[in-house]
Amino acid sequence: MEKLILKNKKAYHDFHILEKIEAGIILHGMEVKAIREGKMNIKEAYCSFHENELFLMQAHISPYSHADAEPYDPVRPRKLLLHQKEIRKLKQKRDEQHLTLIPLSLYWLGNHIKIELGLVKGKKLYDKRQDIAKRETERSLERHQKLR
Repeated sequence: MEKLILKNKKAYHDFHILEKIEAGIILHGMEVKAIREGKMNIKEAYCSFHENELFLMQAHISPYSHADAEPYDPVRPRKLLLHQKEIRKLKQKRDEQHLTLIPLSLYWLGNHIKIELGLVKGKKLYDKRQDIAKRETERSLERHQKLR
C-alpha cells in the first residue's frame, strides 16, 4: 500500500511528463525521520548520471529536530536504486530525445521510501497558458452542472 509523502506540483506545471519510473533511494542517519516530519523539498531537484549510477541532486532534507549537532549537508547527492538495464535505457532516452529526469513524488511502499521519477520535456509559455485556460473552463462547467 502506497502512502504519499510529498508531490512535486511544480513539475506537473512546468513539464510534459512522458514516462514515469519508480526507484529506491539511499538515505543516511536521521534523514528518514526528517522526511517523516515533512522536512524534504524536491521542487528544484533533478537526476544526474555518474559512472552508470543515478543520483538525486539538489533535493533538500532539513536536519531532524531531535538529532545531535553533527555536520550534515542537506543537499548532498543521494544515490537512486535501479537495475543497470533500466539506467542504460533511461540514459539512452535522455540523450536521444534531449529530455530531463526529475522527481515527481516521494512515497512509502511498505517500510521503504520510494521515489517516482519522470522523464520530462519542458513546456513553453503558451503550453502553460493553455493548461490554465483548460482547467478554468473545466471548473466553470462543473460549477454550472452543480447549480442545475
